[in-house]
Amino acid sequence: MLKKIFVEGVFTNHAFAVQLLGLCPLLAVSYNIENAIGLAIASSFVLIVSSIVIASLRNVISSNIRLPCFMLVIGSMATVVTLLTQAFAWELYLQVAIFIQIIVTNCMILNHAETVAFRTPVLVSLFSALCTALGFSLALISLGGIRQLLSLVFPVAAHPAGAFIVAGAVLALFNSVRLKFESATQPKSGDNQDEKIELINVRNSSD
Repeated sequence: MLKKIFVEGVFTNHAFAVQLLGLCPLLAVSYNIENAIGLAIASSFVLIVSSIVIASLRNVISSNIRLPCFMLVIGSMATVVTLLTQAFAWELYLQVAIFIQIIVTNCMILNHAETVAFRTPVLVSLFSALCTALGFSLALISLGGIRQLLSLVFPVAAHPAGAFIVAGAVLALFNSVRLKFESATQPKSGDNQDEKIELINVRNSSD
């Protein structure tokens, strides 16, 4: 089960490359690796801590008011990150302030709260949040590093248009590798047929 959660969070059900969630801060801030790392840490903190809190209170929170409760928890964590960034990383805060403050509306975090944290125990929710945060952080940092390097030769890479071009190329490459991986790991139709025949033989012998 843990292996499946890890593979889905980092690869086969990636928040950015597969679900296309959290694209706004990812495209806007990833013009250099420093900002990418800062936003990755901030988003990961909010995702992980809010998942723990929501999973801990899932039996107390009514399903009718779950979304306002999610927003309250995530907003509180986003406020904590904002204050910490203001206190200890002021220069970074000036660069990514607006995107740290609107982490509360990040679709990736809300989606994890709804589909995982509210429906699973604390440890499972924590592990899933760690995997999702790892996958998102790798995408954010990779995109920031690629854009920063490309901007040395192609200045457009550091601009909004470059974000879409580079992100599109990264998405195409990632999904190409992902699809090949999934096709290689799926059982072949012949194998399934052999298993069915073997199962029928076992049943007939038992009769």
